Amino acid sequence: MNKNRKAKESVGFTRTWQLYVFSLVPVVIFIIFNYIPIAGNIIAFQNFSARRGLLYSEFVGLKYFKQFFDNPQFWQMLRNTFLLNLYGLLWGFPFPVALALGFNELSGRRVKKALQTITYAPYFISTVVMAGIVLQIFSYHFGVVNSFLRLIGKEPVDLLIRPSFFRPVMIISGIWQWAGYSSVLYIAALSAVDPSLYEAAFIDGASRLQKVRHIDLPSILPTLVITLILNVGNLLNLSDEKVLLFQYGGNYSVSETIATYVYKIGIQQAQFSLSTAIGLFNAAVNFAMLYSINFILKRASGTGLI
Repeated sequence: MNKNRKAKESVGFTRTWQLYVFSLVPVVIFIIFNYIPIAGNIIAFQNFSARRGLLYSEFVGLKYFKQFFDNPQFWQMLRNTFLLNLYGLLWGFPFPVALALGFNELSGRRVKKALQTITYAPYFISTVVMAGIVLQIFSYHFGVVNSFLRLIGKEPVDLLIRPSFFRPVMIISGIWQWAGYSSVLYIAALSAVDPSLYEAAFIDGASRLQKVRHIDLPSILPTLVITLILNVGNLLNLSDEKVLLFQYGGNYSVSETIATYVYKIGIQQAQFSLSTAIGLFNAAVNFAMLYSINFILKRASGTGLI
């Protein structure tokens, strides 16, 4: 039996060796750029010096973790990062689902394609261009909003420096840019629904809302759960690029996040050990949240990552 099995495996490998060669390239790239750099995390426990290198830099234990926790801005940065991502999740997560469900109910093929294109197109706009669009709209000196206010005899308002304006503009611009792209995943899940379920619902006299509730939502529930788990696991991960583009002196109290702080001390000030320690802390918290939400949702819905 073992000889026959080995012979079959050998024949199978001989016939499909090209597939293994093709898969080897991305695997090697993934190892080089994702696994090998993990060794660099050791500098979080060192007084790292580029001159002395990884092997000869002095070990200082948890010094830089303690330095980060003792930072007077620690709780403020943690709060800003968490709230910005949490609000983005609470407001941004339902939009792609609603778009997918709406597109699924449209009968006109041309109208559906046109709307999908319109909502998908902002994804291809770079973050810098998107920030420029917001600036053109709300700028104090030349923005469309303030130009209109001056036209009607009102005093212009510098919204961009207001702390209360920062989170809404970040969240709304993020929804506008990502909702159409994210909806594609749910549209694909809805396309796999058995048409006979809709036919049976039509015969039973079910309304559109009833079809959505009893057919569409249960069908995309596994996709919803997996997406939610991944999003919750990134509640402390935030791109510094977009935040920096909207960060002005007046909104610093709500716009300074862990990502922007790491950028400033790691890139601008070259404090590599401290920035690496913050990155490890960030990864540990994200892993804990990912594991927790996966455990909760798996117990509740039966679907999870592991």
